[in-house]
Amino acid sequence: MNELRLGIIGLSEGNGHPYSWSAIFNGFDPQEMSRCPFPAIPDYLTRQNFPDDAIAGARVTHVWTQDRAISEHISRASLVRNVVDRCEDMIGRVDAILLARDDAENHYAMSAPFIDAGLPIYIDKPLAIRVEDAEKIYALERYQGQIFTCSALTYAREFKLDEFDLEKLGRLIRIEAFANKEWAKYGVHVIEPVLNIIGHQGRITTIRALRSERGRKVEVTWASGLQTSFSTSGRESSPIELVIIGEKRSKKLIFRDTFAAFKTALETFVRIVRKQEAVQSKERVLKIIDIIEAGARHE
Repeated sequence: MNELRLGIIGLSEGNGHPYSWSAIFNGFDPQEMSRCPFPAIPDYLTRQNFPDDAIAGARVTHVWTQDRAISEHISRASLVRNVVDRCEDMIGRVDAILLARDDAENHYAMSAPFIDAGLPIYIDKPLAIRVEDAEKIYALERYQGQIFTCSALTYAREFKLDEFDLEKLGRLIRIEAFANKEWAKYGVHVIEPVLNIIGHQGRITTIRALRSERGRKVEVTWASGLQTSFSTSGRESSPIELVIIGEKRSKKLIFRDTFAAFKTALETFVRIVRKQEAVQSKERVLKIIDIIEAGARHE
């Protein structure tokens, strides 16, 4: 099987994914990575065992950012062979694209040339903060499943419940989810994992957004009667956690392993590109964005 060639695009403010995602495929240069402007990235990368922990069968071969000097540092730190002056220069040279920017307002314009060229594309979370904008991006697709998007936390091991866990909890009554930073970019980090846990609960019957001095809360009630609450603190350091409340007992889940979540999300994209896994549900993505939009209206 030929190695997939991936092109990566970044940066957006506060987002170091071009460093980390590239390194998860390629490995990294410890000295160069120590100068990464996002200290958490070299911290968790150096705790892994490379090359064994790298994703096999794919490599980030091209990088573009809006600053050539940053692109060249990513190239050195994350072992990316080629730096391009225009992101469109990757077309014809790579097999898929990682749009590693979380500024949703730029996703349409930045993804359009690659979607039009027929390249599979992973668009960082959130795809959009309005359902209308997400549908506009999906309308560009040349084939079903060309676009993949997610919060990597949807794949976090810490946010998985097995049948034994669910039996001990009993019927789910309420889930309270807490994320850090601002709602529009980071609410998705807890919305996606919660939707994984609750499965089918029927339609959303009510969405209510509340604003506080500390952040944002969005209360969602489902046709089944289940209540879910999604909050962002507005702070950098608050933990990302879920509190699952069942008829029998409650359980708190706390996110800890960034590397494992990123790696699993990226591996999922690679398997979809290779047609080894079913394409993502567009309807589920739009449901997530519907909840994001409800909270973002009040920001």
